[in-house]
Amino acid sequence: MLPACRRVTAPRARQTLALARYASSTQEKFRVLVIGAGSGGLTVANQIYNRFKAAGKPLNAGDVVVLDAADYHYYQPGWTLVGAGLGPKTDFRRPLASLFPPHIMHIAENVKSFYPETSSVMTTSGRTISYDSLVVAAGLKTNWDGIAGLPQALADPSSGVSSIYSYDTCDKVWHDVDALRSGNAIFTQPAGVIKCAGAPQKIMWMAWDRYQKSGRGNNIKIDFMTGMPSMFSVKKYSDALNALRIERGIGAEFQHNLVSIDAANRKATFKKADGSTVDRDFTLLHVAPPMGPLDFIKGTAIADPAGWVDIDQATLRHVKPEFGNIFALGDCSSLPTSKTAAAITSQAPVLTENLFSVMDTGKVSSAKYDGYTSCPLLTGYGELMLAEFKYGLEPKESFANYLGDQTKRRRLFYHFKKDLFPWAYWNRMLDGKWFGPSGPFRPKFV
Repeated sequence: MLPACRRVTAPRARQTLALARYASSTQEKFRVLVIGAGSGGLTVANQIYNRFKAAGKPLNAGDVVVLDAADYHYYQPGWTLVGAGLGPKTDFRRPLASLFPPHIMHIAENVKSFYPETSSVMTTSGRTISYDSLVVAAGLKTNWDGIAGLPQALADPSSGVSSIYSYDTCDKVWHDVDALRSGNAIFTQPAGVIKCAGAPQKIMWMAWDRYQKSGRGNNIKIDFMTGMPSMFSVKKYSDALNALRIERGIGAEFQHNLVSIDAANRKATFKKADGSTVDRDFTLLHVAPPMGPLDFIKGTAIADPAGWVDIDQATLRHVKPEFGNIFALGDCSSLPTSKTAAAITSQAPVLTENLFSVMDTGKVSSAKYDGYTSCPLLTGYGELMLAEFKYGLEPKESFANYLGDQTKRRRLFYHFKKDLFPWAYWNRMLDGKWFGPSGPFRPKFV
C-alpha cells in the first residue's frame, strides 16, 4: 500500500451521484470495514454485500467500505508468467479505483492503529473510523532488506539478480533468464512463511525449459537453494518434484538460507542449519525474499505473538470473544495454510457466511474452512502440476477422480494457470463471484 491521502476515490465513471455524495460526506461509521483492497479485501467486500442481498436484507450503498491508499491493484500470480516471458506485466495491473462497484465505498487511506475495544481504527492521516464489523485483509510485508545487498542488486540492471515477487522487478526476471547463455543460475527460497511458496521453483522450472528448448541446457548449471527442508511442504508433491529435479539434472541444497549478495563479485552467501555459511558463485540469481507480518498489525491487540491477525482456523473469526466482530483472511491471518489467492477463494465464502450470521443472529454459522489451498506448479511451457491440499498438508484434489493423480503434469492445468485463472480473477473473483473449487457456485453451508 502507498502513502495515505485524504480522499475518497470515485470508483468508476458509472458511479454517479450516490458515491459522489459519500465523497463529500463526514460519515465515519460503517456496517462493515475492510482493511486492504487486495485479493482478499475486494473479494470479501463484494461477497458480504451480495450475501446480505441474497438473504433479503440488503445493505445500503456505502455500508461496506474498503480502506486502502494504493493506486493500483495487482494480480500477483501473473508475475511468474511475466518472468517466464508469457506476457507484459501491465496485463496484471489495474487502477484500484476502477475495481469498485457503485455500492462498495473506497476510502483511499491506510490504517495506522487498531482500537478493537471501541470498534474503531485510526488512519495514517489521523482520521478515526468506526465499524460494526471489521475484516482485516491487509496482506503481508516483503522484507527486501532482509537479505544484505538485495535492494542494490535488484536496482542494478547488470547485476544478474532478479525477483518475480514485485511488479517493479518481475520483468527483469525474463530479461535475465532470456539473456543468459552460459554459467550458474541459482534460484532461492527463504526459510519461513512466504506468499505462494511454490513460486520460487516455478520460475526455475520455466527457465530450465527455456534453456532446453533454446539449446543452452548443456551450458547452464541450475541449482535450487532453499531454506526449507524439502522441495515442497506436502510430501506427495515434494517427492514428485524432487524426482523431477533429479531427472532434469538440477542441483539442490536444502536448509540453505540466502543471507547476503555481493553483486559486484557475483557471490551469494547462504546460512546453513548449523549456523555456518557457504558462498556460491552465480551468473544469474533469482531471489525470493523473506516475508512476515505487517508492522502496523504486529504487537497490536488483534495480533498473535508472531504478528498475524489471530483468528479461529475454522470460522475465521477472532479468537478473543471480546473481539467477536473482527474477522480476517488471506496473507495477514494466522491461518496455518499456504498463503495463496486460491486459499482466499475458499476462505472468503466461509468468512462471509460467519460474518453475516454474527451480524444477523449474534452467532457464527456452521461454515468452516478446512484449510484448502492450491499451488499451480508450472514445470515447463505447456505443463503444470496442480497441487491442492488442506490443513495437515493433506492432498485435496479437485480433478483426481476425473483425470487421475495430480502429480502428473498436464497441459490442461497449464492453461488453467496461464489463461483461466487470470480471467476468472479479473472477471469473477474480485466481484465476489468465484468460489475456488466450486467455481462460480457459492458453497452451501448446512
